[in-house]
Amino acid sequence: MKTIKDLPEHTRPREKLREKGVSALSDEELVAAILGMGMAGIDVRTMARQVAALIREHKESLTLAHLLQVPGTGLAKAAHVLCAFELARRHLLKETVKISGARDVLPLLADIAGKQQEYFLCLSLNGANELIEKRVVTIGLLDKSPVHPREVFADVIADRAAAVIFAHNHPSGDLTPSQADRQTHDRLTEAGKILGIRVLDHVIVTRKGYYGFQEAGLIGAP
Repeated sequence: MKTIKDLPEHTRPREKLREKGVSALSDEELVAAILGMGMAGIDVRTMARQVAALIREHKESLTLAHLLQVPGTGLAKAAHVLCAFELARRHLLKETVKISGARDVLPLLADIAGKQQEYFLCLSLNGANELIEKRVVTIGLLDKSPVHPREVFADVIADRAAAVIFAHNHPSGDLTPSQADRQTHDRLTEAGKILGIRVLDHVIVTRKGYYGFQEAGLIGAP
């Protein structure tokens, strides 16, 4: 099998990028450009095809464990791919994401839906309900590690956000809000009112689906 070096120079991913621009590269070529080189006995193009297939399969849920399954893809190469994903998430996706309901938030929560610990997130939004930032506030059970308004709103205020959406996962798979969930939501909503920051929704996610406080009638119209 030919390696990257065996290909004509103008068809190699990085040279092709230089000549035609990044949009001209296929998924496999993009991954090959990120990975750089293969390993002894493993061509980078073979690795790139497998990694690209994983990306198409898992999308936002792609993890380090998935990538490490590809022969020749060690921690360094897997880190290159995941870091590229995270940069895109932080600086590209958030510029185009407009939130009008819980369903719009779900793609942003795919990474926590199957977590074995409870992650509490805060999404800050501008006045047009466009995503400014998504942050993990706490990790751990809400009834054992209460979410304090100070931890939630400090960065939100720095963002000059007009509204927020809270989200967390339930490792148990049960979508029903617990008493601790409701208490946390009420406490944060009151803090938001004092600060003049609207709470648009609170979404609970699991691998089975989601529960939206607004859809359930637990949040009044803003």
